[in-house]
Amino acid sequence: MAHRSPWMNEDLDALADLARRFFEKECAPNEDRWGRQHHVDREVWKAAGELGLLGLSLPEEYGGGGGDFRHEAVVTIEQVRALSPSLGIPLHSGIISHYINAYGTDEQKQQWLPGMCSGDIVAAIAMTEPGTGSDLQGIKTKAVKDGDDYVISGAKTFISNGFLADLVLVAAKTSEGKGADAVSIIAVETNRAGFRRGRNLEKVGQHGQDTCELFFDDVRVPQSNLLGFAEGLGFMQLMTQLPQERLILSVAAAAAIEKTVELTVAYAKEREAFGKPIFKFQNTQFELAEADTIKTIAWTFLDDCVTKHTNGELDIPTAAKAKWWLTEQQCKVADDCLQLFGGYGYMAEYPISRLWSDSRIQKIYGGTNEIMKMIIGRSL
Repeated sequence: MAHRSPWMNEDLDALADLARRFFEKECAPNEDRWGRQHHVDREVWKAAGELGLLGLSLPEEYGGGGGDFRHEAVVTIEQVRALSPSLGIPLHSGIISHYINAYGTDEQKQQWLPGMCSGDIVAAIAMTEPGTGSDLQGIKTKAVKDGDDYVISGAKTFISNGFLADLVLVAAKTSEGKGADAVSIIAVETNRAGFRRGRNLEKVGQHGQDTCELFFDDVRVPQSNLLGFAEGLGFMQLMTQLPQERLILSVAAAAAIEKTVELTVAYAKEREAFGKPIFKFQNTQFELAEADTIKTIAWTFLDDCVTKHTNGELDIPTAAKAKWWLTEQQCKVADDCLQLFGGYGYMAEYPISRLWSDSRIQKIYGGTNEIMKMIIGRSL
């Protein structure tokens, strides 16, 4: 039976039902094709916007749903339950839009947020570079003032939503310093001269989620595209928003654990070996008992974090704890359960194989789990 979180209410139940039907009807049947083409269809973004599934936690005055983090969590959970991971709503709505909402001017919000809520604008955020991952202070992309513009030069990689993005929030150095105060975030519309996309990258998992290289060859944008009231605030903005990103990854992890256990229990009760269902074997029951216990603890921890975050009480170390522990358990449960499927678990046509391969990136993006442990350790 699917878990129902204590922070749910009737309105969120209705949203869950709407999201479930959307993902089951509009997304799940297309996942194999999207995986082969390495990106979703552009039209599905519009379909999500028309149903009101984008920007749910943004103010209504900017086209949003006027909700809070719980609304984003519900959509993420139902997306995982529907086995339709490719549409990058959690990143687009739960993460990128909040940089603009938190640090943008009213003019910037009016310019970009309504389009993000309608699906007319697909957004990405570009932090990682070919030589720089978790060390954001080491980025080399530069934004140099020239008249009323910034001229941006550099390269980014592993950028989710990058292939279809209309708007990219770019982390760039706006001064020659080496510290955090040299980094700013600048919005770049992808129709500007000098912007180009590189390869849509081949990944171990999440094949339908577009991830590509981006290049900025002296791209001119007005200085009014700077996020924040001054240069040098980018690192602070990133550090402030990353806990919500990590919590969204944790939401997906808890939902994936649940789905993995559900599929494996059903399979174990149907699959026979040596004249009886494999569920009857003690090893199978022990493995599933562990996985189901992890599932229970995962939801308990996550629900507490979601409640705290909704109330403005989630601190950075706790978000880091949720991200590292839940994603570690997601990978462990996926691996242990795949083993119970035997050879069928290694076949790409079985959902368990996709849950397994899709899970691995969770320990890397949003800050590696090693970085999460450093954050936790510094708080002790």
